[in-house]
Amino acid sequence: MVRSCNDSWCARFAERHQSALNFALLVVGYILYLIIGAGIFSAIEQPYEQELREELKAARQDFLSNNTCVSDARLEELLARALEASNYGVTVLGNNSNRNWDFVSSLFFTSTVLTTTGYGHSVPLSDEGKAFCMFYSLFGIPVTLFFLTVVVQRMMVLVTRLPLAYFHRRWAMSKSKLAAIHAACLTIITVLLVLIIPAWILVSLEKEWDFLESLYFCFISLTTIGLGDYVPGETQRKEDNPHPQLYRLAITVYLLLGLVFVLVVMETCYELPQTRRLAQKFYQEKVRELDSETTNIIDQDHLSHELSDPSNHVTDHLPVIPSVSEQAASLRLDSKPTPYTPASGSAANSKLR
Repeated sequence: MVRSCNDSWCARFAERHQSALNFALLVVGYILYLIIGAGIFSAIEQPYEQELREELKAARQDFLSNNTCVSDARLEELLARALEASNYGVTVLGNNSNRNWDFVSSLFFTSTVLTTTGYGHSVPLSDEGKAFCMFYSLFGIPVTLFFLTVVVQRMMVLVTRLPLAYFHRRWAMSKSKLAAIHAACLTIITVLLVLIIPAWILVSLEKEWDFLESLYFCFISLTTIGLGDYVPGETQRKEDNPHPQLYRLAITVYLLLGLVFVLVVMETCYELPQTRRLAQKFYQEKVRELDSETTNIIDQDHLSHELSDPSNHVTDHLPVIPSVSEQAASLRLDSKPTPYTPASGSAANSKLR
């Protein structure tokens, strides 16, 4: 008897706090994902790190033994200064004549800062530059996010919402199934256009990169991770790249356009009905109730916006569906009971007559 009561209490508790339990499982799963990733990276990279340290130590000892006039302390001082300059994007190698702060290189730097990619290969050297970078980013990053949001929403109408509305009317296919197929096709096309093809092009331009390294650069850049271990044009000789400024400008344009395409794919996947239903499981109860009331209205609102577009002359005769906020408000008003008001005698008598 006690066991059955406990089981029923646990079942009621789990049902009452299902979203909170789902969210707790999501947090635990994400932490486990971080721990597993850290363990795998440590197991893979630590041997290579130790091997590289031993090689550098052996090379240093070999240099000191062959150049007895150089003391270990002086060499240590030179290496520390060279590494410090390298962290600021300045190298002491004789075959490198790249400039980090000409106009095109500065344009490349501002694009990586405002998109939060931040390769770290070139950083402000002066205090004035560091102060201006903070002030510039303080306003520039929100403006960039707003700009990308506007561009992505306009792109969504062209590459997602209008095609879905057209094929839904033409084929009479389920919206959820059609949206999943469209998202899969759009993802494949985007991967080819902004990852595979650019990586193949970079292999021919960057002589020291193989295909994996080029693909790695494209992926790290377009996901705004920006580790900075691979930057185009940093290892090229002048005879291999006669137009470094044009090359850097083309890379800047590619990064901006590629980021827009990636954001369009992410927004398309987020608007999938399957994704929305999955996300509802982790919402709070009130938010989930409101979202469940307006899940179908959101799709209708997008469709009405597309059909009411002046550029779409074919569907101008269709009625405009009210917005999400209006329909949600009407749902809440309809759900409230109407108070009873007794009729007056004169009104009742008039009705009887």
